[in-house]
Amino acid sequence: MIVTDLDGTLLRTDKSISEYSKKILSRCKEKGFKIVYATGRGGSAERVVPSEFFDGRITMNGAMAKIGDEIIYDRLIPYQTARLLLMACDEKGIRITAENSGMHYSNFAVSDFWPQLTNFTVVDFSKHEKDAEKIYSPDPSLEHKLFIERLLPDSLYSVMTFDITGMLLNIMHKDATKAKAVSELARHLGIDSKDIVAFGDELNDIDMLSYAGIGVAMENALCEVKAVSNCV
Repeated sequence: MIVTDLDGTLLRTDKSISEYSKKILSRCKEKGFKIVYATGRGGSAERVVPSEFFDGRITMNGAMAKIGDEIIYDRLIPYQTARLLLMACDEKGIRITAENSGMHYSNFAVSDFWPQLTNFTVVDFSKHEKDAEKIYSPDPSLEHKLFIERLLPDSLYSVMTFDITGMLLNIMHKDATKAKAVSELARHLGIDSKDIVAFGDELNDIDMLSYAGIGVAMENALCEVKAVSNCV
């Protein structure tokens, strides 16, 4: 199985896949490889990559894994847990969003950061009753980042990733990781970890690259990612 991150890995800076990469993916599929993408993106992933190349899809940093329309793995944040965090951030004046099924439930206009994202609604978090695939804060200050991290219960964790707007603080269920989602897809497909090659560039790829039989860091990857990889 081949597992690849999207942004900074498979996708070019204009968020497209090169014709060369498409050709290689097609050749790999012809040879019987299962091809999966694993991304921090949610619903936007399906808008930037052609689905015909991929046998499986891991989104939200591992909160959701699918083969076709079948959900193989999901680890959502219960709304009771999410609500406390969202309300505290709102009171602090921190921009914060909970995402579920492609909808962004927010305390700010999400399209101000990502003009293409119009599927959001500004809500009263005290009445919010939807589980979250992911909670995120765009380009938080160091003060706000530390404030959020101090609030996190043991059931959640956070990781910073780079976005076109700057840094993005992602908050997920503790079992929503790329490695765990890849492991579950591999188990479902009857593939051993030693027969997996994974590609990535960011902090949220480290566990996946460590899990795979071969972990490949991109040349543009962070030093921490290259340190755990078999090759660059």
